[in-house]
Amino acid sequence: MTALSAIAAERGIRYFLIAYTDLFGTLRAKLVPAGAIDDMARDGAGFAGFASWLDMTPADPDVLAIPDPDTLVQLPWKPEVGWMAASPTMDGKSFDQAPRNLLKRLIARAAEQGLELRTGVEPEFFLIQPDGSAIADAADQQSKPCYDQLTLMRRYDVIAEICDSMDELGWGPYQNDHEDANGQFEMNWAYAPALVTADRHVFFKYMVRSIAERHGMRATFMPKPFPTLTGSGCHAHVSLWRGDTNVFADPTGLLGLSKEARWFIGGVLAHAQALCALTNPVVNSYKRINAAPTLSGATWSPSAISWGANNRTHMIRIPGPGRFEYRLGDGAVNPYLLQAALLAAGLDGLAKQRDPGPHLDVNMYTAQGIETPRLPLNLLDAIRAFEASTLLREALGPEFSDAYIKLKHQDWTAFTQHLTQWERDSTLDC
Repeated sequence: MTALSAIAAERGIRYFLIAYTDLFGTLRAKLVPAGAIDDMARDGAGFAGFASWLDMTPADPDVLAIPDPDTLVQLPWKPEVGWMAASPTMDGKSFDQAPRNLLKRLIARAAEQGLELRTGVEPEFFLIQPDGSAIADAADQQSKPCYDQLTLMRRYDVIAEICDSMDELGWGPYQNDHEDANGQFEMNWAYAPALVTADRHVFFKYMVRSIAERHGMRATFMPKPFPTLTGSGCHAHVSLWRGDTNVFADPTGLLGLSKEARWFIGGVLAHAQALCALTNPVVNSYKRINAAPTLSGATWSPSAISWGANNRTHMIRIPGPGRFEYRLGDGAVNPYLLQAALLAAGLDGLAKQRDPGPHLDVNMYTAQGIETPRLPLNLLDAIRAFEASTLLREALGPEFSDAYIKLKHQDWTAFTQHLTQWERDSTLDC
């Protein structure tokens, strides 16, 4: 393997960012000069885990982040800097709390059965004023702005720079659009093995924010930044492969799906409430999935645990043969946990041959008399559902699960201690 210092000399890289995500998805990094990168590649960059969202104390040893050279990309907007995703270790062993390590363990478990999860993601984001007060484009005021050409092209410079960067990196970008909310956009690139998709998703969020800043704007992936506008989802398109064969594809099956695809979907549906703690991980997430209709007329997000054909009102949609779309995840999701959650639930579905039940050919936003389980109403309900899911916690590992539950309870408690203006307006005179 070519030394990273040699690659740096060849490509003109002066510095490397060695990066990992903590449990909450925050990207943590050290900037390493090229002259020191070979030592860091061997020994890892040292971090105090307690200083990020990991369940550690100041007395714990360093977390050493070992960079993965296969993830190396030069920042398209600053090519003298190379970025690498890292796998954290501690005391010479894989650090089991780390989301990237968790995903790698689940991928290895699937590989034991000859299976590989391949996914694509659809991250939505808003371009807003730097202070977060409003969208960046004051002229973007239509009640139905989705796909509007004029508003899309007013943001051409930003969107094109991001898309050109993805193309330069070899991701295979194929479409960009103005989304359903004013100031909201979505960008799509080719599907890939789950770890590749997760690494790219992590970098995408960093890249979008960085390029937006270069253009005097701020990008946010917050699930519901504006109460009357559609929230930002992060839909995942999912298929399972054995070599070159798509295990989910069956031209004679219902909706072009094999029995394995239906079992996998059955696992995702069975664990949906607990999955919310991972794929809808912040207090604000539940303003999106339990929202009233927005200015455009629909939330475009699920509120019930259901699946349907090519029908965007369901939690799981079948847009075509051999794959499904998970529409529950939102912009705040940790990219590694999105993939890990789907794989853990789906593998359980396969193992237990879980029947998803009949798909529903109804508009879930308006249907009456349909008995389907509901999604959690708030983060606390989701945390408790995850806490109660022995199977999911075991699949994800006790080190990760216990740490995540502990820190998310702290997150919820911090929220409940915040006094809102609504409370004052509603109860000062009670």
